[in-house]
Amino acid sequence: MSKLIYAFNDENSSGKDLLGGKGANLAEMTRLGLPVPDGFTITTEACNAYLASGESLTSDLLEELSDAILSLETRTGKTFSDEDNLLLVSVRSGAKFSMPGMMDTILNLGLNDENVEKLATKTSDARFAYDCYRRLLQMFGEVVYGIHMSVFDTIFESYKEENKYELDTDIPADGLKEIVEKYKEVYLEETNKTFPQSPIDQLTEAVEAVFKSWNNERARIYRDLHDIPHDLGTAVNIQEMVFGNSGDNSGTGVLFTRNPSTGEHKLYGEYLLNAQGEDVVAGIRTPQEIEVLNTQMPEVYEELVGITKNLETHYKDMQDIEFTIENGKLFILQTRNGKRTASAAVKIAYDMVQESVISKEDAIMMVDPKSIDQLLHPQFDDKALETAERISEYGLPASPGASTGMVVFSTERAKALGEAGEKVILMRPETSPEDIEGMVVAEAIVTTHGGMTSHAAVVARGMGTCCVTAVSDLKIDGENGVATYANGVLKEGDIISVNGSTGQLYLGEITKKDQEQSTEFAEFMTWAKEISRMDVRMNAETSKDINAGFEFNASGIGLVRTEHMFFQEERLIGMRRFILAQNHAERVAALDTILEYQQSDFEEIFRLSGERPVIVRLLDPPLHEFLPNTENEINNVANQLGVTTELLKSYITNLNELNPMLGHRGCRLAITYPELYEMQTEAMLKSLIKLKEEGIETNLEIMIPLIVTAEEYKTLSDKIKARAESIEAEAGVTVNYTVGVMIETPRACLTAEEIAPLADFISFGTNDLTQLTFGFSRDDAGKFIGEYVDGALIETDPFQSLDINGVGQLVKMAVEKARAHNPNYKVGVCGELGGDPRSIQFFNDIGMSYVSCSPYRVPGAMLAAAQSVVK
Repeated sequence: MSKLIYAFNDENSSGKDLLGGKGANLAEMTRLGLPVPDGFTITTEACNAYLASGESLTSDLLEELSDAILSLETRTGKTFSDEDNLLLVSVRSGAKFSMPGMMDTILNLGLNDENVEKLATKTSDARFAYDCYRRLLQMFGEVVYGIHMSVFDTIFESYKEENKYELDTDIPADGLKEIVEKYKEVYLEETNKTFPQSPIDQLTEAVEAVFKSWNNERARIYRDLHDIPHDLGTAVNIQEMVFGNSGDNSGTGVLFTRNPSTGEHKLYGEYLLNAQGEDVVAGIRTPQEIEVLNTQMPEVYEELVGITKNLETHYKDMQDIEFTIENGKLFILQTRNGKRTASAAVKIAYDMVQESVISKEDAIMMVDPKSIDQLLHPQFDDKALETAERISEYGLPASPGASTGMVVFSTERAKALGEAGEKVILMRPETSPEDIEGMVVAEAIVTTHGGMTSHAAVVARGMGTCCVTAVSDLKIDGENGVATYANGVLKEGDIISVNGSTGQLYLGEITKKDQEQSTEFAEFMTWAKEISRMDVRMNAETSKDINAGFEFNASGIGLVRTEHMFFQEERLIGMRRFILAQNHAERVAALDTILEYQQSDFEEIFRLSGERPVIVRLLDPPLHEFLPNTENEINNVANQLGVTTELLKSYITNLNELNPMLGHRGCRLAITYPELYEMQTEAMLKSLIKLKEEGIETNLEIMIPLIVTAEEYKTLSDKIKARAESIEAEAGVTVNYTVGVMIETPRACLTAEEIAPLADFISFGTNDLTQLTFGFSRDDAGKFIGEYVDGALIETDPFQSLDINGVGQLVKMAVEKARAHNPNYKVGVCGELGGDPRSIQFFNDIGMSYVSCSPYRVPGAMLAAAQSVVK
């Protein structure tokens, strides 16, 4: 049987998989000789075994737990019942990946009616002892017995109000004793149980509760949001308590070794005197900036600075550190790689390379590809801000961004409105882990309490969500759905704008402008492009999108969707005339009217692209998509075309397909109407010839969609090449072009060795290939795909991330078959999964030449491609 518990000082303990991130780092810091309170870690394997059994802690674990407690008592010289050296512990979760606030923590465990008196006598401070006891009762009640924290908060706040105490620390010992008795009554009222007086019973119940918290709703939502597997389990860290609430020479704090919002190389953090750690992260009290500690406790501050430098150098990353000061002595409770904004991540990675702390490859791995999108979002226009009505002057810029939406005061409303497509601003006195569902859908989060390291701030930065905390001049009355500020009142549904970069709130909607990219970002992306083996192209056909993609250093265009060029009104009329044509001559005449538009479009695309490759997909959708739907539209189109509504309706009826995704579309249209692709070929070739005459070299790649057989491809490519050759001969000019195939069907994957020798390249259309492999319609799958993911019937939505075991194996097989005749054969991906980091890892592994995605996903895809190489 494998070992289930490791002491922090155990030389054999290692690995985040087994000990979780927190446990592994506590063991590492202990080995480095840092002032870490003693303790031990229960492994993730023990958690998974407990969750699998669904019953209780195993006898093996209980036996090891008993031995671990005895060993801890021996090392510390303390016990759970000693009058002079009383042992109290914290119980904290700690998964492999940081999940701030998502699982559970209990402090001061081991206190009971007898031990609280021993602690009071030993410290000569009854107020301190009973403050610890009331905190244990609150946390234990919520975590273990599910008593909502608001029940305890109501008692606590009512006592303060009745006795006119402004601060928590104003409550004397007698008052805390009274509150403790009321808390114990809550246990009986809410659960019909008394608070357990045995420290060992407290410990075993707490361990079970932390194990269970791995599967609580907020933790599962957080893991889904951050692509963290659900089968990892959490470790549990049992650690000797040190007390930041033992007087004004004690305190607790959280700091980052660099600014997590901007990346500035400067200590960034907050602390509270005479407080415990949960006070800081919960945002109940607004803390002081870390630099103030230098004036209050200069020796402690100097020691803290030295430790932060050592930890950052050791872990080669910005650290998020929790510390406690007990009667002037510093203790480090935790370190982990800190959550940060995308802009901060890039700057920190760039700076650490310049400081020779890490390599460029290390830097590439420090930034989440999905977060890059944050850097491309617009910001509020400065001129618009000058005239906007300001709601608040005093908020803290906890997570940057520029967001506008309707005010809501509860997680439930935020979730409901957000899922209905509304943009919401979640406004709360402070957030707690239970608010995660509302935070996920919110455009921005605003709190009136808390600081830059509060729960709201840390989680928002991790999600890339705009956040402002400590808006002290705003008073929220959630029950009545209003928030009062200096010049008015906000009601639910009112529109406000939130500037997460400055901490200011404004009434109404404010116009935005595009964000300028930093020099650090430009250099960082250059490193990514140097390291990557795959090119990253864009899916684009408008000048705006093409310019944006090339600004992001796209290597070319991987997909021009020509059907998008047909939907402007004049072109649509021509296309409808083609559909209603009675013979070949009429069809050609209709297409001649479209040819001029197509040629103009292609000229602009090729001119913007220059020598960079451009894949043009020939017409793909079924013809019914070009026809009107409503009665009013049908009448208008019939008048435009000079036909009767009855005739038009008959065509609509005849073209209607039971399953158009599997119907008469793509290359099948060109088999029936070869003049379609011949017209598009003429438009492209004439565009290339004109540009060549202007001295502009181009690199066109013509792609035939939805190919199923090699014969199908050969028939159409022969027609395309014949039309191209005749145009070249007529002009006396030859131009660069190739003809390839878009593979979107399982059969094409299975027979790629027949298709590839005939085609110049292959590009995979992952959207249709996923639909046809699963038998899921992408348009309809949204009705049930969530249930499949939630129920673990499938790992993830296959339209968001490649189904590696199914669709991925078809793609891999096709690549291997294509390259059997030519090891350097060009293969790429043009579906939007080409922008998904997890999918890109797989595409890199099987040797794709390039991926292609929408322009604003290009930088993230480029970074993911580089990370695939480093991995």
